[in-house]
Amino acid sequence: MAEDERQKYGGQAVVEGVMMRSPRYFAVACRRETDGRIILRVENVESSLKGLKWLNKPFLRGSLALIDSLLMGYKALAFSAGVQIQADSELAAKQDGPSQSAGALSGEEQRLKEDASKPINNIAIGTTTMIAMIIAIALFWGVPTLVSGFVQHLEHWTNLSWKQGLSLNLVDSLIQIALFLGYIGLISRMNHVQRIFQYHGAEHKSINALESGLDLTVENARGASRIHPRCGTNFIFIVIVVHFLVVALFGRPIPVERVLIRLAVLPIVAGIAYEILKFAGSHRDKKWAQWMIAPGLALQYLTTRVPDDSQLEVALESLKAVWSKEHERAETPEEQQTEEPAAAVA
Repeated sequence: MAEDERQKYGGQAVVEGVMMRSPRYFAVACRRETDGRIILRVENVESSLKGLKWLNKPFLRGSLALIDSLLMGYKALAFSAGVQIQADSELAAKQDGPSQSAGALSGEEQRLKEDASKPINNIAIGTTTMIAMIIAIALFWGVPTLVSGFVQHLEHWTNLSWKQGLSLNLVDSLIQIALFLGYIGLISRMNHVQRIFQYHGAEHKSINALESGLDLTVENARGASRIHPRCGTNFIFIVIVVHFLVVALFGRPIPVERVLIRLAVLPIVAGIAYEILKFAGSHRDKKWAQWMIAPGLALQYLTTRVPDDSQLEVALESLKAVWSKEHERAETPEEQQTEEPAAAVA
């Protein structure tokens, strides 16, 4: 497979596992904590965003990729959490009824297998996504607006000059960065989050091994970097920088207008940030590209941890599943290929 095709693979850490996706498929692999088994689920990339395919163009596809990634990420998280809940329920049932027959236990395993084969449920995903977005808006746009407004009041700035407005917008962006870093630093102290960060590192190492043309083995992934230029952490940092530059063009209106403007320009910001990330990722061997994304790469040392071999095994299981499905499709006659390729994601 060509090198540019290998760069169409991405992923995300989930609960005790990793979600990987290719242009047309995604897989979630999770290790059950109770017995160590790896549960794998592979699905076609859903076409729920077909009506937005017109956005799959340069400087527009960033919004499509962002929405697509959010929905798929929450689906993967829901599935991985379900795997652990099911495992805990089985363990509790065994402890409550140690005299259960072997046939009954095999029946439980059969139900687990059936649950893993069902399409990942989307019912609670939309609600969870909306709540998360409301909290994000309040935290990353509302708080900076209030703080910079307080600074403006202290300085008695009324009719702001362009430079004063630019300064206050810069204050907003610096607060957003501080909130983001503080949030990452706070949650990284939690044990379960540290494990997710290890799986995040396993995802990056596996993708880097793939893009280097290496066989997908634990040994090769172990030697790969846990830092990747197309990481979502890098994308968030680029979004904050681009958002500051775009919002600066609108001056310093009243707080309500500022929040509305910042929301309105998000599709533009996401589009620009996505193209920068994609361009830098495809030119990662160039010095100027390395400098362009250096801050975002540095942030990944906070959001990733060095994984152990068992975590690499899970990440590789997920990646090999979508890799295999793409190769199977490539060998299928074109007239039998019905699904459309999904938008590339970071």
